[in-house]
Amino acid sequence: MSRVYDAAVIGAGIGGSAAAMALAGQGWDVLLLDGRRFPRHKVCGEFLSPESRSMLESLGFREAVAALSPAELTHARLYWGGGPPLEVALPGRAIGVSRQAMDPALHAEVRRAGAEVLTETAVTAVGREKEAYRVETKCGGATRVFRARAVIGAWGGGPSRLSEVRAADSSYVGVKAHFGGVAMEPAVELFVFPGGYLGMAPVEGGGVNVAALLHQEAFAAAGAEAGAGRGPGAAGLLLEAAGRHPQLREKLAAAAPLPGTEAAIVPNLRRRPQAWGSFAHVGDACVTIPPLCGDGMSMALRSALLCTRLADGFLRGSLTEEQWRRQYERGLHREFAGPLRWGTCSNRCSPGRRSRDPSCVSPAACRSCRSGCSTLRG
Repeated sequence: MSRVYDAAVIGAGIGGSAAAMALAGQGWDVLLLDGRRFPRHKVCGEFLSPESRSMLESLGFREAVAALSPAELTHARLYWGGGPPLEVALPGRAIGVSRQAMDPALHAEVRRAGAEVLTETAVTAVGREKEAYRVETKCGGATRVFRARAVIGAWGGGPSRLSEVRAADSSYVGVKAHFGGVAMEPAVELFVFPGGYLGMAPVEGGGVNVAALLHQEAFAAAGAEAGAGRGPGAAGLLLEAAGRHPQLREKLAAAAPLPGTEAAIVPNLRRRPQAWGSFAHVGDACVTIPPLCGDGMSMALRSALLCTRLADGFLRGSLTEEQWRRQYERGLHREFAGPLRWGTCSNRCSPGRRSRDPSCVSPAACRSCRSGCSTLRG
């Protein structure tokens, strides 16, 4: 009889790796699949808040992340308009580490925990087959079928090529690149300007991660050139964005993009979590919060931990799949309704959304958003 895994996790980003690690740590036979090659760069703030770092450590990733020599971060600064920044001390130790370095390190730990990890293995179909799911995959020219009692989707939040930007159903494009030549204190910094907002944080090796969410209408000309392969790509969009904020322009005046670090994505910014399709979803496959609240990796980890606690009950026979679904949907609503509401509100109020004048949002609104989003948890 062919092997039947206890769980198959589709997508090996931070949410998928966390889900696979949690289930493997509970003794389950786990398969982690991803269609992409690693290591690779992703659009991400690459900022691990105290909450995110604590959750990774609780899963058993402490030594793997520490071995990457991440940058230490102590403060957060919000630049809204041309005035002085709103600065807060982070409530604990935060770090900056690239996804290119961290994702493969997490995969190695998941393997050590006993799970099977297959990258460059694209899932082409998932269907029910008696008491298990049938997971069809393709690797190179070969096809392979796996079976699992449970499936968790962790495939991220949208198309990942600039050439797909104009065809995607989104008003925004996310871009990121690493830069050298940027003087940075141990802080994560966020700049809001006409057409979007941009975050910066030091990462391992002395580079600085620069990532932005840009309104496609405001950056249509540059985005169209980049999407057609004629323009400067993600780094060029970031430098154009820097020209729209005086302090950011000064900050990046001597910056040089580091080769091979660019990435782009068209995010699906949902107002409600999509906890379940044909099976459970975690991470950005479940919910993508507007990055202005800085909660992305934390929310991916929280959804993975919530989902796998219930998946463990299902696999042990104490929950039906329907009970798992209902409890997970309720739990996600409790966890994320507030942050999603604050994030959506802040996104609507950002200059790139309704007004090209940053003064349309008061300092009190900035403080409210910051407070509601729990001081950039991750």
